[in-house]
Amino acid sequence: MATPLSRPHSVAVIEPIKSMLSHGRPRFTLSTVALVAANLMPLAGALWLHWDAATIVLLFWAENLIIGAFQLLKLALLKTDHPIEQLGKLFAIPFFCVHFGGFCAVHGLFLVGLLKIGGGFEGVTPHAGGWGVGPLVFVELLVNVVAGVWNARPPGSEWAVLGLAASHGISFIENYVLKKEYAAGSLKEVMTQPYGRIVIMHLTIIAGAIPALMLGSPVGLLCVMILLKIFVDLRAHTKSHDRIRCQEPRPGETRAPGRPEIPLPAGPAHRE
Repeated sequence: MATPLSRPHSVAVIEPIKSMLSHGRPRFTLSTVALVAANLMPLAGALWLHWDAATIVLLFWAENLIIGAFQLLKLALLKTDHPIEQLGKLFAIPFFCVHFGGFCAVHGLFLVGLLKIGGGFEGVTPHAGGWGVGPLVFVELLVNVVAGVWNARPPGSEWAVLGLAASHGISFIENYVLKKEYAAGSLKEVMTQPYGRIVIMHLTIIAGAIPALMLGSPVGLLCVMILLKIFVDLRAHTKSHDRIRCQEPRPGETRAPGRPEIPLPAGPAHRE
């Protein structure tokens, strides 16, 4: 009988990879095709428009803002039956704007300083006497960072931003609206959904961007970074929507189309 030590080395290497890919395996839907197509636009920029690692990283940072905008739409459309939950939505939407906006602003400030975009930290940091008061200082910071990144953008990058926005819009319509994910999630889940995905995605990007910057943004390394981002983003996208559609409907609700039936254990009366 063969033992693990007697297996070919190729099998020992391939099997862990197959195991990793077997969970949340991407399916070819309109939203997954749009996701891949939109993420290939930065690849085209790196290959033919001479975009460097800084441009690629800031482009994917801008995707955070797109995700946040669609998350606001998800909060607005989220089905809530209890009056307390409806009141919670009125609080959650402005809170999410400030909290997630601040999250993106601080992240953007770090990238602008690290990549020396425009005037760096000094060019985007709010100063005394600005319009941002209290928590709104994060909103002011976000506006400054967006303006600094936009002014320093290379030619053609706005089309890549529009492509990413279109990709998220297709996913929103296909999954959240048509497949009725708005009836499956909770207020807390929808509010916290984008954070984990963004952290994982950008850790992946930065892990590839820092070596690329140190080496002068070689095209080959930029391509590897973008392809790695596509893999992580696609897997997170598929896993997230699978988990939502496999959730059991809330009490009093019918199963949304596209969500699988959840078999119930047979009780004593059903046993033969």
